[in-house]
Amino acid sequence: MKRIKQFLASTSGATAIEYGLIAALIAVAVIGGVTSLG
Repeated sequence: MKRIKQFLASTSGATAIEYGLIAALIAVAVIGGVTSLG
């Protein structure tokens, strides 16, 4: 978590939000894939 916070702090707000959205989409895709595979 510390690395993530440092990374987000070192980037601009907009970039941090974009990375957050991308990470959320990836998480949803992974969860959906795991759920469908059982």
